[in-house]
Formats: sequence, C-alpha cells, structure tokens
Amino acid sequence: VKKLGIVAVSNTLPQDITCLAADRMLIFASYDNILHAFARNKEVVHTYEGHKARIHLLQPFGDHVISVDVDNVLIVWNIQSEEEYLQIDFDKATFAVSALLHPSTYLNKILLGSEQGALQLWNIRSNKLLYSFPGWGLAVTTLEQAPAVDVVAVGLVSGHIIVHNIKFDETLMKFQQDWGPITAISFRTDGHPVMAAGSPVGHIALWDLEEKKLMCQMQDAHSTAIAGMTFVPGEPLLITNGADNALRVWIFDGPGGTGRVLRSRMGHSAPPTKIRYHGLNGEQILSAGQDGTLQSFSTVHEKFNKSLGRGSINKKKSKKKGLKLDTMALPPVTAFASEVAHQSDWDGIVACHQGYITCTTWNYQKTSMGAHKLRPEEFSKHKPIDIYATAVDITSCGNFAVIGMSTGQVDVYNMQSGIHRGRYGKEKAHEGAIRGVAVDGLNQLVITAGSEGLIKFWKFKTKDLVYSTELCSSPSGILLHRDSGILGIAFDDFTISVLDIETRKIVRTFSGHHGRINDMTFSPDGRWLITSSMDCSIKTWDLPSGCLIDCFLVDSAAVSLTMSPTGDFLASAHVDDLGIYLWSNRSLYSLVSLRPLPADYEPSLVTLPSTCPMQDVDVSGDEEPCDDMMEYVSPEQLGEQLVTLSLLPESRWKNLLNLDIIKKKNKPREPPKVPKSAPFFIPTLPGLIPRYIPPEEENDTQSKVVNLGVLAQKSDFYIHLEEALSTNEYKAPLDLLKSLGPSNIEVELRGLAPEGGGSMEVMLSFLRMVGMMLNKKYNFELAQAYLALFLKLHLKILSSEPKLLEELSKLSMQLEETWIHLRALFNQSLCVLTYMKSALL
Repeated sequence: VKKLGIVAVSNTLPQDITCLAADRMLIFASYDNILHAFARNKEVVHTYEGHKARIHLLQPFGDHVISVDVDNVLIVWNIQSEEEYLQIDFDKATFAVSALLHPSTYLNKILLGSEQGALQLWNIRSNKLLYSFPGWGLAVTTLEQAPAVDVVAVGLVSGHIIVHNIKFDETLMKFQQDWGPITAISFRTDGHPVMAAGSPVGHIALWDLEEKKLMCQMQDAHSTAIAGMTFVPGEPLLITNGADNALRVWIFDGPGGTGRVLRSRMGHSAPPTKIRYHGLNGEQILSAGQDGTLQSFSTVHEKFNKSLGRGSINKKKSKKKGLKLDTMALPPVTAFASEVAHQSDWDGIVACHQGYITCTTWNYQKTSMGAHKLRPEEFSKHKPIDIYATAVDITSCGNFAVIGMSTGQVDVYNMQSGIHRGRYGKEKAHEGAIRGVAVDGLNQLVITAGSEGLIKFWKFKTKDLVYSTELCSSPSGILLHRDSGILGIAFDDFTISVLDIETRKIVRTFSGHHGRINDMTFSPDGRWLITSSMDCSIKTWDLPSGCLIDCFLVDSAAVSLTMSPTGDFLASAHVDDLGIYLWSNRSLYSLVSLRPLPADYEPSLVTLPSTCPMQDVDVSGDEEPCDDMMEYVSPEQLGEQLVTLSLLPESRWKNLLNLDIIKKKNKPREPPKVPKSAPFFIPTLPGLIPRYIPPEEENDTQSKVVNLGVLAQKSDFYIHLEEALSTNEYKAPLDLLKSLGPSNIEVELRGLAPEGGGSMEVMLSFLRMVGMMLNKKYNFELAQAYLALFLKLHLKILSSEPKLLEELSKLSMQLEETWIHLRALFNQSLCVLTYMKSALL
C-alpha cells in the first residue's frame, strides 16, 4: 500500500481466476470448480478438487477453508490434508447461498446470506443450523463484519444496507443507495464511525454511523462496478478496485470526510488498438485503447506509468457532466504519432479518432490532452458525417503534423500554434482514401499512400509532386524507417513490399500471411521487418537476405506491434486483451540461428508472456540439436595465396626489438629488501623462566658460483626445433612460441646460440621455421618480428657460418618477393581510392 508496487507474482493458473481470498499464511484462488492455495505468494502448495460447478464464494476459517459453488454446495476443506471435512447441500429454491461471513468471536460459526433474503447461522464443527434470520425479502449481495462485536452489515440487491445485531436479531440502522445493488462494504477502524458502500455504477457512498446519515459521495471512483473495497486497519486509507482495470488508494484527510486519490495503478479498461514506443531510450510505450484513453506504460517500473486521459471536445463541460453522462467524449484513437523533440515546449503527440474529422494533440509532459484541434478550415463550422482522418505523422523536429483524410486530402499543421500550413495537391493528394502518410528524417519528402493503389512523393516545403508510382494492389498501411530510408507497405492482398525512398524502387516483396496485416515495425538498425496478421502469426523478415527468419503463432491475433529503439524488446497488443506483452530479443544475449526458414516450416504456438518467469524451462536445451546454431569458426588461413596475419595482440610481437630499452626503463633503483619472516610458533629455551631462542644469523658461506647444470636443461622449444630437423614439421615449435610473452621469446632465442647452450643445427632449424611461415604466408607479422630479433641477437655468429648464411639468403629472396607483391597491391588500392575521391566527389 505504501508504494502500490508489485511485491510478488505467483505462478499462472490454467484459467482465469474467478474467486480470491487470503489468510495470514496462504492465498486461496479458484478457477471453474478447482481451488488452489498459494504459499509465499508464488507456488501452488494445495489443490482442492470436489466441486461439480464453478466456485463463487471463499472464506478462510482457521485450519479450514470454506468454498461455495453455484450449485449451492458448501464444502469445508482441511487446508493441510486437502480432505473434505464437511459438505452441506442447500436447496436452490429455498436458500441459494449468495454471501458468506465468519462473525468475529463466533467460534466455529459462519453466517450465510441467500438470494431469497434469509440469513442462517451454522456451527461448522457440529454441522448444525443454530439460527435462521427471516431477512428483509430481498437478495443478500454482501456481508461485512462491523468493528463492534455481534454487528454485521448486510448489503441487499435493492441498494439497502442493514446494520444488524445478530446476537439479538435486531436491526440497528438502515440506509439506502439509489445506484443499484450493494457490491462491497467496509468500515473505518481509525476512530471515525464511517461505513463505505460500493455500487455497480462506480460510485462510493460514505455513511456516518453516529448521525445515521449520508456523509458524502465519491462520484465516479471507478468507471465500472466497484468489485472490492476495504479500509486499511487503523488508517484513513481505502483501497478499491473495479472492472475498469484500476486499483486506487484513497486518503481521507480533507474537510467534509470525502476522499482523494493518493495512489493508483491503472491500465486500459478496453483492449488497446495502437501501441508505439515513445522516445529513444526504450522505456515508455504509448498505448491507445478502445476505452478512448491514451496511456503511457513504463517497461522499467509501474510507478512511471501515466494516463493522458480521455479525448474530449470540451474538457470543462466533460468535467461537469462526469464520466457516465459525458456527451463530449471523443471516439477511440485509431492512429497516433509522437516525437520527443520540443515536447517540453508544446504538444508532441497527434492522434486521429475513429470516424472523426478532427485530430487532437496531446502533451506528454502535462499528461493531458493538448490545446489544439486540427481540422480543415472548410469544416470549422460544421462537422461532416462521412469524412474522417485516417492517418497521421509528425516530423522528427516536432514542429509539424501531417494528416491524411478519407477524402484523399493531406494537410500540414503547425504543432505549436495549430495553424493550417498547407495542403498537398490542388484539392486532393489522392483520388481514394489516404491509407498512410510518412515524413522523412530531414523534412525533405512527404510520402502518401492512397487506396487507389498509388504511392506519391511530395516536396515537404513547396508541396510539389516529385514522383508517383503505381502499386500492384491497394495498400492498407505504410511504415517508414527514417534512419535507413526504407518504406514498408502492407497490401490488402496480405503481401508486404519494401520500397527504397532514394531510388523509389520496390526492393523486396514478402508473401506468406493468410489474413489482413494489422501492423508492422522495423528493428532499430532497419535489418528486420516484423509483421502481425489476423491469421494469429507474427513473422520476422530479414531485409538484406529477403527471407523469413522467424515465425510463431499466438492464441489471439496481434493488433499492434512496436520494436524498442534499443532493440531489446518487441511489444504487442492482442485482440480482446487488456495487456501489452513484451517479447525479449534473444539474439542480443544468446546464439540464435538467422538462417532462412524452409518453405514447409510449420510455426509453433507460443503462449503469451506472463509477469512471472517460466518454471523448469531449459532455454538452451532446444538449441543444441540444430546444426545451424553452431558458432562459425574462421579458418586460420582463407587461402594459401593470401598473406594472413596472426590474431595475437601487438604487445606480443611489436616491441621485441626494444626489450633491452624497456628493461632499462623498468629497472628498480635499488633491489627490493625481503622482510625477515617470523615463525608462527616462536621457540623457547627450557627452564623455569621462559626465554625465546635468539634468531640464527645468516652465514654468507653460500657459494656464488652459478650452477650450470640448471642452464644445461633443454627447453621445450629447443626440443621441438631439434625434432623438426628430421620431421620437417614446424607447427609445434611455432605454436609454443606464439603462446610465450616477449621476455620469454627473447630468452628462448638467446638460448639457441652455442654460448647459451644451443647449437648451429638448432639455429638452422629456426631459420627453416621462419622460411616455412613465409612460404605458407600466414603469421606474416610474427615471422618478421621473430626474424628481426634473431638477427639482432646472433648477427656475429650468422656472418661466420656458411650454412646459416646460405639459409639467410634464401629467406631474403622470399621476403623480397612477398613484399614486392604486397606493395603492388597496396599501390593499386591507393590509386583506385585516390581516383574515387577526386573524380566522384
């Protein structure tokens, strides 16, 4: 209640929950004829099966829980053993149970209300009817315990509220509401004698129990019936919810006793029709619903959600009349466009309404409807019946709105002033209705699509027609990806085309949907086009390859799609579904095959995402069998004739010639002093007085002669070079050398000379290894670096040995030949590049 945020989300049940109750440990929820108990707000720990009909009443009762179904069967369950403790069948004709209550301090007793109006008090332990109240001849809709013992509030179908003492069977007071049956009752427990009662039209009445009169009314607390209502114990807070998909917390801190909204969480009360991401951070989704509201939902946290309210012709008159009698309400929004540029200065959202000629502006910062009503000047005095706005777009600068009409007109309006700024075409831009409008990112072109099958390109400023192209079929909608200049066109024959607005040619055509295409969205980089159709499929098309790379089915068709500007989520809204569903882009965090799907691919049915994580699903398991998912490993060398570099970092080979300078730089000014380490247990001398043994002084008699036996050991690199003399296989010594650091490489190359413990044969073997690297043309930069260090270390020995000189001359010829070829290629590339820069620009 403090922040009205989600504390926990339970696992999902197979069907919609119809009844809910809770005690201090468990939460009970039923669907159809099955009752479940949730522990820790998450997992189902108990299941109770035994009802033959739908459960409609629940009452936790100590170690038991009571459930009543619509067939008038009452069952008392043992919570832990899940067994039936008691079952009572009531006759529907004489006593149809409609309300259930456990009166406070009444041990083992429950009070039942009926549709016939009578009340019965039962002892559950002994299965006895203790007392029958005659009632008031009207069906009981709700029962609520008052703060006083023995007192119960009874809500009737006529709108009467009876405050009754069940101990003496006396009516203490009686109230009446004119809004229909009582749906919920709650009592304040913070010292104020106030009772709240809900109604089917969304109003709440507050009754003063001391004065026995109506204290105040809370009109339109919800737009639909009050489903649940309860005061927080000991606090002036009332929590209400209704079928309008809203949860509200009211605080009673003002004069007159009326409440004001303290916190609320709400969604659409009717399914959303259009959703679009707002802004570039991918954190807000704008949604227009059939309930006429425009709302903003946060993908980060519910506390950032906003409601921009309902569209209204006259906001002042709408406020006076209230929700139910509002004749000024605008029809639902069918299309809208938003832009964040200048949204803090003026309205940044423009929307067109179902069958309505006037387009409205909305202000995201103020979370309200904007100041302007955009409609053609000739219709300013009278409103035509059969002319309405069909498509809208807003420029990337946020200054202008482009609106298409059902008559074929396309108008431009200024968003700051709402002034009409021009029209495309002499009278009409198209002969048929406008199916879509789009403005490019630099305000140079306006693209319009007409139902007669034409796409037209117009100059944004001069309003002149630049180009017109005829389509194969009538378009149903267009979508422009401004960054890449790619236009997606959906057709009435269920195909999709992609048009490049630079060349004005259709570059891709996709077919495969079997129903009307509802919406399209591009990925942020413009590589994917994602489409949804009435055939309940969502397909992802890869534009560079022109192939279908992903396809899946959902239970209800997606009416709108939008992809996050950051590419992490795809949001979808579905037929007859109040929620907005987020789909994660798996290609961002795992290896996903983007190979084209085969022609006979059968898409699988995917359940819609839920608010809780899926249990026991191994995502990586279903990816293993597919060979296409294996990561591509590049070969060490693409072709033998290509000069190939190694993948080692520069630090491993670039500074080999300068190691002596680096060592001088890094040499410490004085050798580090090793501290004398004290033993863990300090030894003591034997005797009555404990004394420590003094530490022994180090004797400097240790020999300073270097043990040549250690240096005489041959390294692994040396052994591999010796073996390569006979086998002529130099891969092993080369791999070993590649794994060493610069200092170790220098040590290994120094050790090849005779004064370092090596031999002339091993030096010859090293030169042959470098020759092999130059022959095969791989690890090219390593061959240069290793050879340069070798020549620097052993130049005197090499000049005095004829065998080594002969091998060096061969290497020199190989190097010169390879370098001449490379230099010719470099020069050719530079010449072509210089020509392209000078001749074409």
